[in-house]
Amino acid sequence: MIIYIKNMVCHRCKMAVTTELEKLGFNPLSIALGEVMIEEKALSKQQLTILGDALSPLGFELMDDKQSKLIEQVKTFVIDTIHYKEELPNRNFSELLSRHLHHDYSFISNLFSEVEGLTIEQYIINQRIEKVKELLLYRELSLSQVAFQLGYSSPAHLSAQFKKVTGLTPTKFKRMGVQGRKSLDDVGNP
Repeated sequence: MIIYIKNMVCHRCKMAVTTELEKLGFNPLSIALGEVMIEEKALSKQQLTILGDALSPLGFELMDDKQSKLIEQVKTFVIDTIHYKEELPNRNFSELLSRHLHHDYSFISNLFSEVEGLTIEQYIINQRIEKVKELLLYRELSLSQVAFQLGYSSPAHLSAQFKKVTGLTPTKFKRMGVQGRKSLDDVGNP
């Protein structure tokens, strides 16, 4: 059985969810961002309630409707691609998402915008800017190196987008330090 879980956005989240599942006696077979496959074929409403109650204090939510699952799959795919892949793919995210989720991109995009209040493209930009912040603060890379690594056409393009999203230049942000970082599940939220 596959269980869909909202706010699973990092590897530490996967470990926390695994721990909770095992505490409750469930047998996780595989865990990815946003979803867990367990050995059990089905869970009763009571088991789902107990699981939901155990995950809630950790900031996770069980998802049961198809639209929520699809939106969470978009988010986890974008986060995983931007933050955890060695190289960004050469294809457009629209093509990648459509192929990965087996839905027409316009359907995914319209649903995402309607529910989240921002476009998938803006969500991707916000995630990329958060990755830029991480690279600038912790990896001591130059702006040119960061721009190249994240697929920007130039450092000037990256700087303009960074300032538009954060209100700061990358240099000013770097001088500020860690205060300007967001957790990945808060990126895109006001």
